[in-house]
Amino acid sequence: MEARLNVFGSAMAEKVVKHLVAANQVVSQSTLPGSTQELMKLRASQINGCGFCTDMHTKDAVAAGEDSVRLSLVAAWREAKVFTEAERAALELTEQGTRIADAAGGVTDEAWANAAKHYDEEQLTAMVFLISLINAFNRTNVMVQQPAGDYQVGQFG
Repeated sequence: MEARLNVFGSAMAEKVVKHLVAANQVVSQSTLPGSTQELMKLRASQINGCGFCTDMHTKDAVAAGEDSVRLSLVAAWREAKVFTEAERAALELTEQGTRIADAAGGVTDEAWANAAKHYDEEQLTAMVFLISLINAFNRTNVMVQQPAGDYQVGQFG
């Protein structure tokens, strides 16, 4: 399989991705736990059918010490006992923020209030932008059919 566009060789794509990556670095340096960030990125990538990002965030999470059982259960987090209440709130917010068009009102007040019980305002801000950014990356990769499976941890710096 070959991508429809070579986003890694495009001057325009390089400029856009540079800004997305810079924004992502700000989020990654926030007080939102790194493990929660990876779970959120993985769940959004699964929902969006982005193989490239699912591959990347699974491998990055493993390299950061995440448990393989937890990663295997992200897609079924509601039935899994391996996530904390805070992580469950983050995954719910991720799902609703990713499936925003599927819900008439977007993210529910209940999901927001549940996340706010576990995360402070800076962390909630990080979550909002993390969900926005991973969805942008997912949509780009899905549209260009970026192949999955070859990602190496640290490949993008």
